[in-house]
Amino acid sequence: MVYFAMAMALFADDDYAEVMVRLSGALASWGCWDEEWALPTTGGITQARARLGSEPMAEIFGQVAVPVAESLTRGAWLGSWRLMAIDGFDWDVPDTAENVAEFGYSGSGATRSPFPKARLVTISECGSHAVVSARIGGANTAEQKLARPLYAELDPDWLLIADRNFYGFTDWNQARVNGCELLWRMSKSVPLPVVAELADGSFLSVVFRRGIWHGARPRLLEAARGGEDLDPADAVVVRVVEYSVPNRAPDHGGNNAHANNSYRVKTPTDTGTHHTGPPAIHIASAATRNHTLINSS
Repeated sequence: MVYFAMAMALFADDDYAEVMVRLSGALASWGCWDEEWALPTTGGITQARARLGSEPMAEIFGQVAVPVAESLTRGAWLGSWRLMAIDGFDWDVPDTAENVAEFGYSGSGATRSPFPKARLVTISECGSHAVVSARIGGANTAEQKLARPLYAELDPDWLLIADRNFYGFTDWNQARVNGCELLWRMSKSVPLPVVAELADGSFLSVVFRRGIWHGARPRLLEAARGGEDLDPADAVVVRVVEYSVPNRAPDHGGNNAHANNSYRVKTPTDTGTHHTGPPAIHIASAATRNHTLINSS
């Protein structure tokens, strides 16, 4: 039944009987299927899946879900960093009483979703799109909440790319504990004052703990400009790259639009007013490729 559950993911558009035919054919070619065996009925498959439960599949996922990109895999690296991305999305699940109780619907009233929805947050490898870590919650569970347990699984040679809804000062600090570098888009509502301008057009800034006394912020900014170390519990020096991407989607007349989409991404930086990271144009390129991946998945 474990093989059947995995086969369902490979042949998601097939029904139980079709998946079992495919699976039995593959097992027969491997010498793992006895000709005297009969294919189970769909009812028997349903009962077997219920007996299996989710725990064995979660254990298998934890053992085999690892990055697979090699040194020459396109789009998998930025310098020595392996490019990874965290993202969230929703899945429709069967409309059963158990799923309603576990996951719930999104929206309410006239806007309620027709099916219960499970919300997933995953960490994937950008070059291969392989999912290496995941958490599942209810339809109304915040993506930030689902993401927090995943940060303990980040590797120090990764560069984790995230969209703007994942940022929070505490989350940012938690995600970099293991030495993973971060490349996160920022909302324009988050102030990023200039500490020092860099030669490649990016600049150093400071992000502050939410709720920190506003009177302390000018003092921390001056300390950062003077090259002093900041208490990471209150403020962190970051590098900011601002860039625009031409909107290549055609307008109603079939012409390419000329409007630009503006983005701000930030990464950790070395202490002081210098950095040894990649040029801003390479950072913007990596962030743009990942943004395209998120919106096309």
